[in-house]
Amino acid sequence: MDTATMTGAAASSAAAQITARLDRLPATKTIWSMVLLISLGGVFEVYDLLFTGYIAPGLFRSGIFTATTVSFFGMTGLASFVASLFAGLFVGTIAFAYVADRFGRRAIFTYSLIWYSIATLALAFQNTPNMVNLWRFIGGVGIGVELVTIDAYISELVPKAMRGKAFAVSQGTCFFVVPLVALLAWLLVPLEPLGLAGWRWVVLIGSVGALCIWTVRRRLPESPRWLAQQGRIEEAERVMSAIEARASADIGRPLPPPGTPVIGDDRVGSYREIFSQRYRTRTIMLIVANFFSTIGFYGFVNWVPTLLLAKGINVTKSLEYTFIIALAWPVFPFISTLFADRMERKWQVVGSSIGIAVCGMLFAFQSAPVAIIIVGVVQTMLNTWISFSFHNYQAELFPTRMRARAVGFVYSWSRFSTIFSGFFIAFFLRNFGQMGVFAFIAAAMLIVAVAVAIFGPRTNQLALEEISR
Repeated sequence: MDTATMTGAAASSAAAQITARLDRLPATKTIWSMVLLISLGGVFEVYDLLFTGYIAPGLFRSGIFTATTVSFFGMTGLASFVASLFAGLFVGTIAFAYVADRFGRRAIFTYSLIWYSIATLALAFQNTPNMVNLWRFIGGVGIGVELVTIDAYISELVPKAMRGKAFAVSQGTCFFVVPLVALLAWLLVPLEPLGLAGWRWVVLIGSVGALCIWTVRRRLPESPRWLAQQGRIEEAERVMSAIEARASADIGRPLPPPGTPVIGDDRVGSYREIFSQRYRTRTIMLIVANFFSTIGFYGFVNWVPTLLLAKGINVTKSLEYTFIIALAWPVFPFISTLFADRMERKWQVVGSSIGIAVCGMLFAFQSAPVAIIIVGVVQTMLNTWISFSFHNYQAELFPTRMRARAVGFVYSWSRFSTIFSGFFIAFFLRNFGQMGVFAFIAAAMLIVAVAVAIFGPRTNQLALEEISR
């Protein structure tokens, strides 16, 4: 055996030991604090992703966009605003997600947030559809990189027994911002504080807040899994030892011994490997699921105020109902911690997909305020379920050496589909009304359920290295 082979084998063994040590950690204050710190970065991403629907009435009022378009790909309709964000997300996830594999989770987590903040600040002061869409696109690139990095970061920092809970708590924390943005839109969009349109204030608040995240960076360690996979064993050892010391202090006793190490593959990841025989089936399954799932998710989130307007409900009432519905966003992820690691992940994705399809059709038939709110709340809770379970699921299915680029690649198909889904929803709304919109959404979600049910592997309670093998 040559020296290079021996060195590689030693590095693989050391990396496996670090992974075993991490997976045996109890769910202590130290682990949860890391999850919450990463989630703070996700708060601003969710704010930006979901303010589209809430500021839409303000964009209409300012004369920048219209609810529908004269032509299918018209750039003066809300659909172009939605499309520009997701075009940026597509570019960010497919072209730049690899940088988190190359330069580390911690660095890219920070710099992509700064990118987003600057672009969104510029967006708030644009006055034409083209310039609004341009800065929305640029901000979307930063968000696309950030979302992939957060998924990889959390999946690698937490023990295998609590990945489900960690993703649920992370997304629940992020979703606390949804009622906030809905409340801000309800209060500000109909007004012009200091002579500045209310929707611009909603955008500005998100961009300024993201700048505060720089201070969080100093308190977050790099992923020891990533460091070990890169061959930086001494750094990984220092980070792992520090985490263990803090975790041991949290529980007031020595940690339990590590389990049997699972030797990973120390090769450098590549895009070609995503379609290798080992990963081809899960890659195609995730492409299909990502492509169709966001039609249901963002079809409701980005368009619900507009759909309420189509029911004849005025702007103020539409935003009021939307705010009440938005209160459900942070609730369900925390409820789901009771079963997030007990129920197999793939079946959580399947169940929530079917629920979204059914609930969406029910929403189309409602006209009474109480019924609209109740069905909207249930639909929102189902949306949060598929969000945290699917983000967790796809991050588990690829090895550390290519986790960010593989997740970025499959995730980019959700961004790609949403570029066009807004135009389709505008088309169905104009020609077939709300029933046409929700029939379109239901069909998409049933495709997700079938794809994951048939081709999705199991992941619960397995080490990431076991799943990737």
